[in-house]
Amino acid sequence: MRGSIDLSSGRWAGGAVVLFLACAAQFMVVLDVSVVNVALPSIQRALHVREINLQWVVTGYALTFAGFLLLGGRLADLFGQRRVFLIGLAVFTGASLAGGLAQTAVLLNTARAVQGLGAAALAPATLTILTTTFAEGPARTRALAVWTAVGVGGGMAGNLIGGLLTELLSWRSVLLVNVPLGSAAAALAVRFLPPTAAWAMVRRLDVAGAFTATAGLVALTYGLTVVPARGLIDPVAVAALAVGVLALALFLVIEARAGEAALIPARLVRARAVSVGNAAMLLAGACLNPMWFFLALSMQNVLHYPPLRTGLGFLPHTALTIVVGILVTPRLMRRVDARTLVIVGALVAAGGFVWQSRLHPGSGYLTGIGGPAVLIAVGGGLLNTPLTTIVTSGVDRADAGAASGLMNTAKQVGGGLGLAALVGLTASDEAGPRALADGYGHAFLAIGLLLVATAAAAAVLPTGGRTPRPVASGSTGRS
Repeated sequence: MRGSIDLSSGRWAGGAVVLFLACAAQFMVVLDVSVVNVALPSIQRALHVREINLQWVVTGYALTFAGFLLLGGRLADLFGQRRVFLIGLAVFTGASLAGGLAQTAVLLNTARAVQGLGAAALAPATLTILTTTFAEGPARTRALAVWTAVGVGGGMAGNLIGGLLTELLSWRSVLLVNVPLGSAAAALAVRFLPPTAAWAMVRRLDVAGAFTATAGLVALTYGLTVVPARGLIDPVAVAALAVGVLALALFLVIEARAGEAALIPARLVRARAVSVGNAAMLLAGACLNPMWFFLALSMQNVLHYPPLRTGLGFLPHTALTIVVGILVTPRLMRRVDARTLVIVGALVAAGGFVWQSRLHPGSGYLTGIGGPAVLIAVGGGLLNTPLTTIVTSGVDRADAGAASGLMNTAKQVGGGLGLAALVGLTASDEAGPRALADGYGHAFLAIGLLLVATAAAAAVLPTGGRTPRPVASGSTGRS
């Protein structure tokens, strides 16, 4: 691929700067999925948010992020990754400032939704930058392993950072911290990211598709949220679910008629690795994204940990996932089929969530949190990089942004819808730590079942997903 960088050559030095910027931006985007989790009880008290509505602080960001990711991915193809990267970073940073200064729950949720818009442009741009910079093979696998591990680590570190900032400063600081980080990243991007050309030939944006997709996801999520409180036959719940289904059906009609301007080009979804791989990604997102919400609440509401101790409680999840994702999985991918790694990883993580479901008010840290964390982190570390590699391999350069957007969309849609559905399983007429532990336990068991379904979906993926070993060439043959 022209312009690509091979890590086995001296050109890796220039690629390191690109990789750092892509990973730094991805870290910020994923950080904000989880950084508010530990701060949720503080937000609830400060802004007087009802328990059933508290999830919208998380879900509002996740849904606009998911709904506009396809459009964001296409923007990178149409207008160049550098330009879209900078625009997304500016929107994300500005919305973080507004959210950190919000005085009501409505203003906070609105700012979080706008943050999601910025993230929707930023996240696929980071992945597109990598897939168009690094050649397929060991170079791209290592870059994607670092990018994936940093993303997962950002989600996990968000809990530690959120706990630290909430306890030492206030819940507002978990959003305001993005302002200096985003400003520094923008300055570095202007200095070091080279201008990039647009690769797609189409100049028309499928805005209608993006809005119908987002409206459908928001309506479905709202319907899933109110069903536990109102019942499945409640008019509001029925109307929300019906609007969601109709909007998504309209999205499919728009996509079928959009031709080359479609957010999801038909040629992409015809590839089994892309279609089945993204179905597995959606299921994995419904498991691995909502777990932070329930783990944070479990540690604070069941085990009565303060915010900082809750954040520190996530250290095993963070450290093990990064170690497995960066150091172990890329090496395994040279010897083991990627599909096999996804299946094994999903099943190992499923076992961790079954163990996690047994948490009760008398649990110690090692048996209640630390032990399950080992299985959850190892399993997640094994499945993330192979699955990301599968769904982005063999994609034409002109569709790299669309493929990146589709993958991120599947993950975030799974997270948003999964959280809304799982929150319903925790509902109880009883109060107290024991009742809360039982409710969270139901959610963790459901996550385990979803991971088994993820393994089943991965079994349908095509084989042949090993990463080839680098070929030695003179003195630069080491990798």
